[in-house]
Amino acid sequence: MKKILFALLFMLTPVLAQAAGGGNIHLDSADIDLQNKDSLRRGAKLFTNYCLSCHSAQFQRYNRMARDLGMTDDQVINNLMFASKEVGETMTIAMPGEQAESWFGVNPPDLSLTARSRGPDWIYTYLRSFYLDDSRPFGVNNLIFDKVGMPHVLWQLQGFQQPVYETTVDEEGKEHKAIVDLELVEQGSMSPAEYDQAARDLTAFMTYIAEPIRLERKRIGLWVIGFLVIFTILAYMLKKEYWKDVH
Repeated sequence: MKKILFALLFMLTPVLAQAAGGGNIHLDSADIDLQNKDSLRRGAKLFTNYCLSCHSAQFQRYNRMARDLGMTDDQVINNLMFASKEVGETMTIAMPGEQAESWFGVNPPDLSLTARSRGPDWIYTYLRSFYLDDSRPFGVNNLIFDKVGMPHVLWQLQGFQQPVYETTVDEEGKEHKAIVDLELVEQGSMSPAEYDQAARDLTAFMTYIAEPIRLERKRIGLWVIGFLVIFTILAYMLKKEYWKDVH
């Protein structure tokens, strides 16, 4: 019995560690709709214009995106392809990793699976949590990614935010400052509501590229579950028929 309990605790250790590592960071609900193709197309435009310069999405092909988002190959070629030549290519970037590392201090990661590893709520909150910080190389920091190594590439849309601090005193009389809110000090080309929608659209697109088959998988899954339910009922009735004379 002790061995079984030990084995269960050993298997749960990574889960408990992940939960403990999450801290007290509040994540806003992205509330995305992967069936809203207009939102996905807007997110694709934002991604290719603002993200694809440094970050690749090498597991996603342009022509697959065109088919899923209700676009023609010509529309993708003329509006969303800047670094690739063929519509059947994956969403890679032209910037070599060595140069990126020398410029930014780190090679920008591929974003194909970010929505699966971080979650849509994390991406949505991250896009809305940049704030001015003179101590950082690019002059900005992020609430949920402290000491972030990238600039706020969407600043022209959102504008700039500054942190609102709250000072508390502990039992030893020491003061501690903590960020409790962000306030807009310079508005961009979008209103706060418009930028929130843009962040939601970009989050939806990144969630889509993380698993393009997601909606189809869920649709097929419902049919499979329905089949198993019907099959279970028929199998049970057949079992009762076969064993009725025995019982």
